[in-house]
Amino acid sequence: MLPKVLQSVFNRYTARHGSLSKPGFALRDRRGMIFGYVEAITVNDGRLRVEGWTVGGPVGLSNTENSVSGEPALQRNDVSSQFVGAENMLPGFRLDLPLSQSNTVFWVEHDGQSFVYPMPAIEHRDLTKMRLSQVLPFARDSLKVVAPGLHYLRHRDTHSAMRIKDALGLNTVTRSGELNADAFAPDSAPIGPLPDLPGGRITIVVPVYNGFDLLPKVLARVIKHTDLPFHLLLVEDRSSDDRVRPWLRSWHEGLTPEMRGQVTLIENDENLGFIRSVNRAFAEAIPAGAHVVLLNADAFVPEGWASKLMRPMLEESRVATVTPMSNDAEIFNAPVICERVDLQPGQVDLINSRIATLPGTGERVDVPTGVGFCMAMNIDYLRALPELDTVFGKGYGEEVDWCQRAALRGGRNLGFGGLFVEHRGGVSFGSEEKQRLMRSNGMMISRRYPRFDADVQDFIGTDPLLTSRLAMGIALAASAPGADVLIYLVHSMGGGAEHYVERRAADDVADGNVAIMLRVGGMSRWQIELVTPGGVTLGQTNDTDLIERLLSIPAQKTVVYSCGVGDRSPLEIPDVLGRIADGPNDRVEVLFHDFFPLSPSYTLLDSDGIFRGVPSAQENTDPAHEWRATSAGTVTLSDWREGWGRLMARADVLRVFSQDSRERVEAAYPEQSSKIEITPHKLLHDVPAVTRPANSANAPVIGVLGNIGHQKGAAVLRDMSSLLSRHGQAKLVVVGNVDPSYPLAQPARIHGNYQVADIPGLVARYGIDRWLIPSIWPETFSYATHEALATGLPVWSFDLGAQGDAVEKVARERGQGGIIPLPTNQDEISAALDIILSDAPSA
Repeated sequence: MLPKVLQSVFNRYTARHGSLSKPGFALRDRRGMIFGYVEAITVNDGRLRVEGWTVGGPVGLSNTENSVSGEPALQRNDVSSQFVGAENMLPGFRLDLPLSQSNTVFWVEHDGQSFVYPMPAIEHRDLTKMRLSQVLPFARDSLKVVAPGLHYLRHRDTHSAMRIKDALGLNTVTRSGELNADAFAPDSAPIGPLPDLPGGRITIVVPVYNGFDLLPKVLARVIKHTDLPFHLLLVEDRSSDDRVRPWLRSWHEGLTPEMRGQVTLIENDENLGFIRSVNRAFAEAIPAGAHVVLLNADAFVPEGWASKLMRPMLEESRVATVTPMSNDAEIFNAPVICERVDLQPGQVDLINSRIATLPGTGERVDVPTGVGFCMAMNIDYLRALPELDTVFGKGYGEEVDWCQRAALRGGRNLGFGGLFVEHRGGVSFGSEEKQRLMRSNGMMISRRYPRFDADVQDFIGTDPLLTSRLAMGIALAASAPGADVLIYLVHSMGGGAEHYVERRAADDVADGNVAIMLRVGGMSRWQIELVTPGGVTLGQTNDTDLIERLLSIPAQKTVVYSCGVGDRSPLEIPDVLGRIADGPNDRVEVLFHDFFPLSPSYTLLDSDGIFRGVPSAQENTDPAHEWRATSAGTVTLSDWREGWGRLMARADVLRVFSQDSRERVEAAYPEQSSKIEITPHKLLHDVPAVTRPANSANAPVIGVLGNIGHQKGAAVLRDMSSLLSRHGQAKLVVVGNVDPSYPLAQPARIHGNYQVADIPGLVARYGIDRWLIPSIWPETFSYATHEALATGLPVWSFDLGAQGDAVEKVARERGQGGIIPLPTNQDEISAALDIILSDAPSA
């Protein structure tokens, strides 16, 4: 059997990693003028993918089995800048279809006309070459899975399966960087007194050009929230807004005599630009011998900001610059690196107040450059480098240059994760001018410091500030007015439960709420994922305490248990979730995508792979319903129910997705019956009805939808394919994948990955005229069952679980398909086949 298993695994590996490319082509109108280009034609994971651009209308791919179309909607600045009137267009497109042996065409509309182009043929020799290219990589990666592979073949455990998928690159879950367990550790060294300030104070330099509406609030915050002795140098750079200078004079005169002595207003006779204005302030500041903070006139500092920002510099003389986290400061952005986000008024204070509840002073990380919106600068390095380079004109890139020069002198540029300063952005220059300056000055930086761009990309790739970015991101998201925080405990195995939570989290974010995934079952114990409109920030760790500290940041939250299968210490999950949801207004919701809270056998299958109902906690003797912990010995089913029962008792609602599941949960936890609510799933995608193929001259074709593992009926399919191989009364096609340890006999087909929109074309391609749901456990809903029913073809299922209930109901309505007794041997599988191949309904 082993060669068949390896062949099946290799097929999955090749589908994921193998790819081939064909040359693209120009899109020309009747006059031969180019209006677009198909730039990339690739085959990967069983799909034909086409990318390119057009200044025309809709685009599409079509063949005899499938079609896809849409409007171009991807940004392509390189294209938009080349065509008159295309400045605001989104000309890029990306299309894909299941790879087909039939001829595929690309079509596009332009100027009221349709243009059709035949796609290059994907020949058998192309696919063979692609597969051969994966032999050596597969052999290399297979060495990593020998131990977990043998363990999985023996025990069928989810942890070994995840190790195999990770090693072979077959996991669909994005893996993240490692979190720094020391970032907010409670046993950090006690915070000592702040070392003495050189010059007895700090100098705050604020260059001002326009920004009239922000100035009162910015300066009020500096005066109110600076917790160190300071001198403020304001440089008014001859703003084009003639309200600015008179207001600054009036504001300065209105200060108390003591405070007026701490503020110097410098007025430029002509507009000097940002750099020369800052240099003028430096010339005033350096003789005082104090460290300097360069602060933009659109930066909003929170209470106590100065001592936090200055501490790293005061504790280490080699620190040249310190930059805090922000909402608009490139590599210091939170929640997503290099993604700007707007804040609501006062939100910066809420963010810092929540971060202040964490222990420690915050991460200090070496960075390729500081960002001058709020940057502490060491006076010793300023004496050596007293000016920003004026070659950078009005600005952008000048602080990078200064930081690089300081680094060449042995100085360290630090990012500081213990402080968040709001940056409104765009006040000094208009956005168009800013983009132009960034491009031209960026090229200058690249010429001066050839390693700088690579250093920035390395920093982005490794993200040493990840832990602080995640903490700040959670605080930022949770502090948004009216936002609810939802924390989902999820597994790493994909499937319907994963898709459900992904959609629910996306809906949460779209509604202005916060979604955090706490994922188990990966290479680390925990992976935390903050989902935001700008992207996902994620990190992994084995440190449960760190996870609990990060998730203590939101003042109020809803904890949603989705699935803990695959976790290495699952009996700890109820208490971990209970500690996370420890607030008086926190809520807990338990979802039953499986029956893990009822038994370690989350499908309720006994040791022999047969479902016999919900096992009794007191009477159970089957080892399938016991947990073998690595160090604590065996956990009985009674102890298991007691541990998970604490989560059931803490929960506000126990959500099931079918009446069948309700009955099983109620059998295990009758005392929680009043909390159980039935909320049937909705299909994640619309499934079009299909026309049943006329197979009168051919053998019937049984289709199976989904990825089929042991509990989904892989052994049934293996034995059924063996019968069909000998007798040939029907064909078997799996639209999805099958666990490689259950190889199917020829001529059974495994299509591989699919999308719901592909189903009609795949039905036509393979001639599928009926479906089988081979699952041998009582599923809690079964998306595959409802997708199959939506096609209108006859559907057969075994008589258990939510899948059996759904199929039986539709069979009565339509007079086709139905339920079958669960087979336990070859004779019963043969009898089941006879029923499936008859067109008489069974219910």
